[in-house]
Amino acid sequence: MATAARRRPRKRRFSDPGRSWAKRLERYRPGLVPFVLGSLAGLYGRPTWQRRLDPTSELILTILTQNSADTNAEVAFEALRARYPGDGDVRAHDPGAGWGGVGLPDGVAPDWAAVESAPLPELVDTIRPGGLANQKAPRIQATLQHVREERGDYSLEFLGDMSALDARDWLTGIDGIGRKTASVLLLFSFGLPLMPVDRHVDRVAHRVGLIGPKVSADDSHDLFLGMLEPDQMYEAHVNLIQHGRKVCHAQRPDHEACPLRARCRFVDPKAP
Repeated sequence: MATAARRRPRKRRFSDPGRSWAKRLERYRPGLVPFVLGSLAGLYGRPTWQRRLDPTSELILTILTQNSADTNAEVAFEALRARYPGDGDVRAHDPGAGWGGVGLPDGVAPDWAAVESAPLPELVDTIRPGGLANQKAPRIQATLQHVREERGDYSLEFLGDMSALDARDWLTGIDGIGRKTASVLLLFSFGLPLMPVDRHVDRVAHRVGLIGPKVSADDSHDLFLGMLEPDQMYEAHVNLIQHGRKVCHAQRPDHEACPLRARCRFVDPKAP
C-alpha cells in the first residue's frame, strides 16, 4: 500500500492589522466609529478637502512643524522664502481648520536648490524661529538632496499618481520622514486616503478607545486605515485635531463640552 503523501503545511496568513482591529472594535464596541465621526461633525462640521501648498513646500513646512508650534513653523517658512526667493507661481495657503497657525501669506515657494546648497550655519540661522533648527536644517537639506538625486529635480507631483501606501513608502524611505509627515503631505497635497496621527489625534483616539491603550501613534496609522473609509480620512483627521485642541486638552479636558463623553473610556472606563 502506497504511503500517503504528506500534506504540505499551510502557509500562515498574515492579517491586515487595520481590518483585524476594525472587526474587533465593531464586535466589542459596535457603532463607535460612526458615533465619533457623527458627533464631531455635529460640532465642527464636515470639512472639504482642498490643496494647501505644492507638495515640496508642504513637506518642508511639515518638517518645520515637528515638535514645534504651527505658528513658529510659519515664521521659519517665511524666512526661507525671504532668504532663498524662488521664481515660480504665487500660491495661496488656505490651511483649513486643522492647522494651528494663521496661515502663510500668498507667496512663491523658496528656491529649493539654494536651500539645499546653503551653508549649514546660514540655514540654521534662517529657520531658528521655528525651533530645533540644528536638527531640522540638516534634515531639510538631506531631504531635498534625496528628492533631487532620485527624481532629477525637487518636484513631488509624481506622488499623486501612486497608490497611497506606495507613495507613503517612497516618502518614508527618506531618512527622518515618518508615517505622520508622509501622511500629512499626501493627504493635504493630493487627497490620498491616509490618516496622519499627530499628538491631538493620538490623545483623543486613545481616550475614547478608538485605539488600544498600548498602541503607539506610529502603529495607529495603519489601524485607522482599517477603521475608516477612504472618503472619511480627511474629515476624521481635521475634526479629531480640532477636538484635541479645543476640548480634549492634554490637561483638564472640558468633558461638559464634549459630545463624545457618553462613549469615552477616559470619562468612564466601562463606557460602551
